Amino acid sequence: MSAPTAGSMTGRICLVTGATSGIGFESARALVAAGAEVWLHGRDADRARAQAQLIAAATGRPAPASIAADFARPAEVRRLGAELSARLPRLDVLLHNAAVLAPRAARTPEGYELTFAVNHLAPFILTQRLLPLLLRAPAARIVIVASRAHRRGRPPAFPPLPQGGECGAFAAYARSKLCNLLFMRALAARLATSAVTVNAVHPGVVNTGLFRSLPLARAAGSLLLRRLLLSPEEGARASVYLASSPQLTGVSGAYFEGGRPVTPSRAAREEGTAARLWSESERLSAASASAGE
Repeated sequence: MSAPTAGSMTGRICLVTGATSGIGFESARALVAAGAEVWLHGRDADRARAQAQLIAAATGRPAPASIAADFARPAEVRRLGAELSARLPRLDVLLHNAAVLAPRAARTPEGYELTFAVNHLAPFILTQRLLPLLLRAPAARIVIVASRAHRRGRPPAFPPLPQGGECGAFAAYARSKLCNLLFMRALAARLATSAVTVNAVHPGVVNTGLFRSLPLARAAGSLLLRRLLLSPEEGARASVYLASSPQLTGVSGAYFEGGRPVTPSRAAREEGTAARLWSESERLSAASASAGE
């Protein structure tokens, strides 16, 4: 299967999180091939550098810059934001791709539910840190890789969000993807008078390492998964489309499945829940910062 393609991205500066494998890697490769200056984020610095070199070899273009941060640690997310803010003149595309489906009751060192911390809290914190860079761009785009799984997610409890653990691994993942859409809705409303757009996308059910911890995935075996699921190259097409398509200029606050806008679940459209999630996320962000992490 051929790699996804993007419209011309010459001169655009893009950050792709979780870009050392799977959909993120293929999205970064497509954006580099289209002429963008891409910053490739990964949890491990050595792996991020190695994957950047693979992209250079595959595209014949200069290697994307690599940068590392553990999204399970709010302090590292803030450091990442500060480093990029010091090094970049602006940011044209922020592609939130990093995600985990952690085992039940897995916790960060700070005590947060791991799936919630990586899939929602880290993008929330990073977006706030990078917003000045996004506002400097002529027409910046924020793209959030969400999931159709949000339709099975129960609204987050208030307070406290980070406890979790009362549900299984997939239920926690589905709830985090619902949080992605609630965050997108609230952020799009706050940016409505700016030139920054924010949209979310379900890339399809893709054959990446995300679901390998689920019993069904282990039982099915890699051969069956390859037959049933999309390849990472296929899954990246939707993210690349949202990041680069001229057809989406000015479109904001939308949820896409593949390349088509669809209506998300009723829970994802609850403005009151979105507002409470925003407030609680601000509280958690401030609490972690004041703890001196």
